[in-house]
Amino acid sequence: MGRILLFLPLASMILAQVQAFIQTFNQFSRHSRLDAATNTGVDLCQTETYTKSFHVIDSCARSGQPTNDLYDSVRYIDKNAFKLYSEPLSKQQLWERCKGSWKLSLATGPPSSRQQPTFKPVPIFAYAMIDEENFGNGVGFNQDKIILSLLGNHYFNEKKRQMGIGINDMYLFSTKVTGFLPNFITDGMGLGKKPEDFKGKSKMPAFTMIGASESSMIARGGSGGIAIWTKLKDDIRPAAYGKHSESN
Repeated sequence: MGRILLFLPLASMILAQVQAFIQTFNQFSRHSRLDAATNTGVDLCQTETYTKSFHVIDSCARSGQPTNDLYDSVRYIDKNAFKLYSEPLSKQQLWERCKGSWKLSLATGPPSSRQQPTFKPVPIFAYAMIDEENFGNGVGFNQDKIILSLLGNHYFNEKKRQMGIGINDMYLFSTKVTGFLPNFITDGMGLGKKPEDFKGKSKMPAFTMIGASESSMIARGGSGGIAIWTKLKDDIRPAAYGKHSESN
């Protein structure tokens, strides 16, 4: 356990960097939101435009590099989300596609009044994991060597396609260190908070699911920033959570 304690200062620095990244992501102006659509009477999932849009998104997510038509492709899916996921069944199918292990590939940069938001490559290995009960995320060298991980319950609002995120535990190199964290870290993380614990203007961190295919996922942060994820072939949980993953 002494080795773990030695890594706590490193964890604090990494956590600060992750929180800064999330804060930047969540502070992107709401101008980066893509307008809701009013299309009616068409099964959009069967259209050529839908197929081409997700082909572009899937390809960019895998490569980690944006193309000139990526923004328009994401915009099409976002504009038509209310039509694409208008029924409880389609929303549940979207949620099921969102489950798994994901690598963060691209995210929108700060918006400008003179140009549309642009997607930029994410320079670190950052992952997200969604299973039946939990949402986890963290950073590492690669998918096999995870440095810092967070894990907590998720709260999916099917009507809004929104996933609230709780944080219960922190892991360093797949070892749980929650019980060794100083108060300033646990308080800053909101460790153990549930939706009912957020009052007034304080809100639980959340993502809105814009769309997902079998290989990519698009989600919006609380203030409008958009992230594109590519699905990992292998389950990230053993590398991120060690023995804890065996019980899930």
